[in-house]
Amino acid sequence: MESVESESFIHKMEHNIHNSSSSSSDSDSDHDQRRTPPNSFKSNVYRLFGRQQPIHKVFGAGKPADIFLWRNKRSSGIALGAGTTLWLFFELLEYHLITLVCHLLIVSLAGLFLWSNASVFIHKSPLHIPHIAIPEECVVEIASALRIEINRAFVVLRDIGTGRDLKKFLSVIGGLWFISVIGNWFNFLTLFYLGFLSLFTLPLLYEKYEDQVDAFGEKAMIEIKKQYAVFDAKVLSQIPIAGLKKD
Repeated sequence: MESVESESFIHKMEHNIHNSSSSSSDSDSDHDQRRTPPNSFKSNVYRLFGRQQPIHKVFGAGKPADIFLWRNKRSSGIALGAGTTLWLFFELLEYHLITLVCHLLIVSLAGLFLWSNASVFIHKSPLHIPHIAIPEECVVEIASALRIEINRAFVVLRDIGTGRDLKKFLSVIGGLWFISVIGNWFNFLTLFYLGFLSLFTLPLLYEKYEDQVDAFGEKAMIEIKKQYAVFDAKVLSQIPIAGLKKD
């Protein structure tokens, strides 16, 4: 009788332990699921410019991305304020960049020279000027990146010059014409500042209204392809160009 009761007690204990372990594993899995953040970037929907990554990773996912997307509001405000101040300084006071650089160098070098000589008479230690040198690796990386982009531009220009791609030819001509029109409205400094200002506004607005902008971009792209197909059928296909590429 005692052996039967002990076996029954052992069986109940094993059953309780099994139930508690299964419930613990279920709770752990639920906890892990709650801790795992959902993937907010949907790769199966249309993204502007064929983007495959979130906008923060497109900008490098580093400090520049944090500044342009206002992750660090203090740094972003300082950078935008400094750029705006420089633009106002050059635009309103009509100060030239070369003149400003030369005047800053004159004041800096004169101050360092006078302090280095005066420190002997006033018994002060001279300023320690660090040795500054540009590392060779940095220059090589920049030159390599520029070489790749310049070679790509040469390939595009060659394709246009040889008449192989009419679509690319029309796109480049339209882009250059649009830039020339914008250049007539603003001077180079103002145009550069508008591009600088766009880096602090457009990516932020795009990230905030990403789904709406992508949906609108998809509709616009479909409509552009339809209109281009009609234009290609009625006009481009009638132009006798050797080696014409058709999509």
